[in-house]
Amino acid sequence: MAAAFAVPVLAQTKECNDEFKSSTYQKWYDNRVKDQETAAQAAKDYLATCKEEDQYSTALKKFVKAWDDIHAAAEVEKQFDAAYKGKNYAEQLRLGRLILASSPDNSAVTIIMGLAGLGDAALLNDSAESAKKAIALLEGGKPFAPLASKDQALAFLNYVVAKSMLKNAPADAIPYLLKSARYDSDLKKNPQLYLDLAAAYNDGPRAKLSEDYKVFLGKPESPESKLALANINQIIDRQIDALARATALADAANKKTIMDALTEEYKGLKKTDAGLNELVASVLSKPLPDVPTPLTSLPSTPSSTPATSGSPTSGNGGAPNGTNGSANKAGTDQNKTGSATASGTGSAKPAPSPTPANKKPRSNHRRG
Repeated sequence: MAAAFAVPVLAQTKECNDEFKSSTYQKWYDNRVKDQETAAQAAKDYLATCKEEDQYSTALKKFVKAWDDIHAAAEVEKQFDAAYKGKNYAEQLRLGRLILASSPDNSAVTIIMGLAGLGDAALLNDSAESAKKAIALLEGGKPFAPLASKDQALAFLNYVVAKSMLKNAPADAIPYLLKSARYDSDLKKNPQLYLDLAAAYNDGPRAKLSEDYKVFLGKPESPESKLALANINQIIDRQIDALARATALADAANKKTIMDALTEEYKGLKKTDAGLNELVASVLSKPLPDVPTPLTSLPSTPSSTPATSGSPTSGNGGAPNGTNGSANKAGTDQNKTGSATASGTGSAKPAPSPTPANKKPRSNHRRG
């Protein structure tokens, strides 16, 4: 009965008088370093009760804004960490942008955003922009966490940039693929990297040079046609090297598929398969070759331009268009379906994301 008829306690309205101002400001001042949560509440009480500007309110407003900004940023970082651990790649990009707005040189967040495209190919273009920024940060000396090493981070970040270019700018992807393969990382042992490199050579310089060669079709052989052919064959030679590396690294389930594509290109260029097995056995011990320098005059060795009937030598029986070479026939992505991709259209699926070190993104926010 007593509880039923109890009179509710009414909240007391605070009055903005000198006593309230002095005591509340003093409470904020005494706790602004050692107990910032208490200090923030005191400052908010003061500003809610005393609406007019005075000698105290300016300092209190500044403190409250900094406190709220820190806690908002901390909440975003908490959500970002959850997106990272949960492999929610779209959220990594969205939340990462919020963090970088106030902390633009946060390399850990930028690296994670840069790698998101390997987890979700639909995000490749946005992710590649972050990858480029992450590369610049790392080359400028910023930390490589959450990955295990600087080489590991740079290899995968360059690979993201390359993957974003494979479809629409395959020639531009080649330098990034070469960089990826030359860092000491897990990626250099992944056959998919070299399948992508073979596809980039096929869809980029080989396709262009083959298109340019069409002016010589049906005409007598000339020094100009021989030179054009020699330049095409230089590119095919790079495709062969890439396919040989992919074959050497492939598992048993995928080796035959890739070896078949390699054999077709090799025999198309060399007119024989002699030496092919030796190439596969030794290729990983050799440096990865650079993009060939375009020839401006014919080499002195006659073997550089195999005898043909005026068409570029290619793995598809001498067709002038390099986009139909055997680099297109190596199947589907071994990382997804168990058979390797060497797609000449740049449609190969991404390799697995790098394994991070046992670290999480470091917060750049400090309470002050």
